[in-house]
Amino acid sequence: MSAAAQPMPAGIGAVPLSERVHWVGALDPGLRTFDIILKTANGTTYNAYTVRGSAGVAVIDTVKDGFAADFFRRLETVCDYGEIKAVVLNHLEPDHSGALPELLRRAPQARLYVSFQAQLVLKGLIKRDGLEYTAVTTGDSVSLGDRSLQFLHTPFLHWPDTQCSYLPEEGTLFSGDLFGCHYCDARLFNDRVGDFRFSFEYYYAHIMRPFKAHVLKALRLIEPLPLSVIAPAHGPILRDQPERYAQRYRELSTPRLQNEMGADERSLLIFYISSYGNTARMAEAVYEGAQEVAGVRVSLHDLEACDTASMVDLIEEADGLALGSPTINGDAVKPVWDLLSSLAVIDLKGKTGAAFGSYGWSGEAVRLIEERLRGLKLQVPVAGLRLKLIPTDGELEQCRAYGRQLARALAGPQVAGVGTLAQASA
Repeated sequence: MSAAAQPMPAGIGAVPLSERVHWVGALDPGLRTFDIILKTANGTTYNAYTVRGSAGVAVIDTVKDGFAADFFRRLETVCDYGEIKAVVLNHLEPDHSGALPELLRRAPQARLYVSFQAQLVLKGLIKRDGLEYTAVTTGDSVSLGDRSLQFLHTPFLHWPDTQCSYLPEEGTLFSGDLFGCHYCDARLFNDRVGDFRFSFEYYYAHIMRPFKAHVLKALRLIEPLPLSVIAPAHGPILRDQPERYAQRYRELSTPRLQNEMGADERSLLIFYISSYGNTARMAEAVYEGAQEVAGVRVSLHDLEACDTASMVDLIEEADGLALGSPTINGDAVKPVWDLLSSLAVIDLKGKTGAAFGSYGWSGEAVRLIEERLRGLKLQVPVAGLRLKLIPTDGELEQCRAYGRQLARALAGPQVAGVGTLAQASA
């Protein structure tokens, strides 16, 4: 039997969060990679929960398909299938919904609750005619008698369909992937497990970071709520000072540069790498020209000496990004691609991008960089600038003009002079 499908450990049954709320999820300590991109040195958990009210039981999320047997064994220790009134899916990815079809078969009377955005995904997930469900949003709720679940519309955390569910009678937030992490410890609770801070921050950086604006919107719904427990879909259940984790999400999602710049200022980052100093001379001239435009703060960085992770942090909060590269073997050089490939974890939509560089033969680097910038959803309002070999004094003045154009494109819309440089196709 593979590590990804180990049976439920002896003695680990349903775990109470309170008299009425239980964890009925599954442990996956052997997992080492999640969704291809995430390293999981401590495995993960697939957290599912039950809430018992005087009028029935709600099941909140299920588990990955290979762990369904563990989920059902735990579930059967806290309720009969005939008692299940509601099944809530806060998120429809397979690691949360794998056991859903079988659960609905065993509890056909249960009503399924999903977000409005989940409806199309649901139809693709369960290939069954006549599937009945209720689509919910903020302000909607389901009654279990003396307990109830209130729904919070929190999309794009990290799929369009994500939502949270709140149990007001006990101050428990079932948060889906929000506030989660890939960290498996059978002790389950944050005041009992090992040190999972790295896993918490790593999960945020790779899952939530591109959606900071949506995190902040979700926090506006969550922070006013009395919170005694945050019960995420992965990792430790946060019962000790749960508000600390909401506060940390706010810190991670709030731009820091806005505290150092005026409201009308814009920031432009110029990165370059140079083999014989020619692209470096261009970069310095672009920098000089951009500095002449009021309201734009410009900084220059040599990629040869840059730590990529730190540069990603800078780019995330900047308004514009210009990349300078020579053309070697018909391509931009590797440090440029390394930087660009690292930008998938941040939201780049609406930022301004540009490319420039010196070349000896064909000069493909500028065009290739521009294509990648557009693919990353940056705007490229000024056509790239490329110069052959050593730039002359006149060509360096073209670079200064190019810098001014980039800065004006950032300073505001409809700025005169923004457009294609005549020399850009040289």
